[in-house]
Amino acid sequence: MKRSTKNQIKGRGRELKGDIKERTGGALKNRRMEAEGAVERMGGKMQKKAGDIEKDLEKDEDDES
Repeated sequence: MKRSTKNQIKGRGRELKGDIKERTGGALKNRRMEAEGAVERMGGKMQKKAGDIEKDLEKDEDDES
């Protein structure tokens, strides 16, 4: 599996985990958990975006060959 695909999958997982944690924190009125979830969700979005960029770069390299 290519690194870009791994980053996309791991990013989606982190994003989902963060979303669940953020919602749980909100439901339990636990601001710390809610904030941790928001940070994790954003980290997942960034990792997923990095995978998207890597995939575009791989595609450009393949087109040049």
